Amino acid sequence: MVLPGLVEPDGLIVRRRPIPTAAAGQALIRVEASGVSFAEQGMRRGRYPGQPKFPFVPGYDLVGTVAAVGPGVDAALLGTRVAALTKTGGWTSHAVLAANTLVPVPAGVGPAEAETVVVNGLTAWGLLHRKARVRRGQTVLVHGANGGVGTVLVQLARHAGVRVIGAASPRHHDALRALGVEPVDYADPDALVARVRELAPGGVDAVFDNIGGATLHRSWQLLAPGGTLVSYAIASATKGTGALAPRFIALLARLAAWTMLPNKGRRATFYHVWSGHRMHAARFRAHLRQDLSTVLGLLADGTLTAEIGARFPLAEVGAAMRLAESHTVRGKVVLLP
Repeated sequence: MVLPGLVEPDGLIVRRRPIPTAAAGQALIRVEASGVSFAEQGMRRGRYPGQPKFPFVPGYDLVGTVAAVGPGVDAALLGTRVAALTKTGGWTSHAVLAANTLVPVPAGVGPAEAETVVVNGLTAWGLLHRKARVRRGQTVLVHGANGGVGTVLVQLARHAGVRVIGAASPRHHDALRALGVEPVDYADPDALVARVRELAPGGVDAVFDNIGGATLHRSWQLLAPGGTLVSYAIASATKGTGALAPRFIALLARLAAWTMLPNKGRRATFYHVWSGHRMHAARFRAHLRQDLSTVLGLLADGTLTAEIGARFPLAEVGAAMRLAESHTVRGKVVLLP
């Protein structure tokens, strides 16, 4: 599925090509599942930092079976179901990837279920344990608790013994309660702040903010002394028209300023799942494999529940994107080639 330029969801193009061949160090993956994430929604509008020039094949991650390997790759990998973080290229029937980036999927975990915790699980684990470093008994606020990242994040937090306040539309509150979350309505920002302060009078120990803008400031004000604000997206900017770079630079500057000023030990930081992949490639791959293996293991043993919002054939990606962008669905919209 090719994204040819700035188009509506139905503007993606189906293209056919010969199945590629794995070169040295590579593996050919027969893709069984990919998904629609926040990244593709921004890329469609040309508003995702670092996206390739049009045209290109979207798809931030994938799950599939190794169909062939190139020279230098252990043949034992053949037939193994694996997961991979791709950033682009996942919306396809076959993909060639570096073999050292593949993570085996545990037996008994289906491709659609595994897909829900690839980029979403890596992001959620990094937010909780690599940035906020949450501890048992703490209280956190999760914006977008019903989304792809949010539904994994709240489950991982509860597994870590953390109390979770989750901001979402009331239509998702019962489902969040079933996950052990205390839901709050995101529609009225002032009411949200008041309710969070009622639930956590001393402030929350961490806030995970994917919205930015005015919400970011409110998130900072809700922190307890020593708390951590982790920003990981600027959803409020995806539908705008101005340049993204100045807004992102301003965001980083604001987070740095809040941390450096006298603030009762509070800190603010930004997290991106690809951080360090160029400067520290080996360490990045090691962290990726470790974190994704851990999250997939939690899915396999039943600690995590796969939250699949909907399943679509890959050729119906336009309908899948429209649903994902409606923000009415809970969990991950999964594409099945």
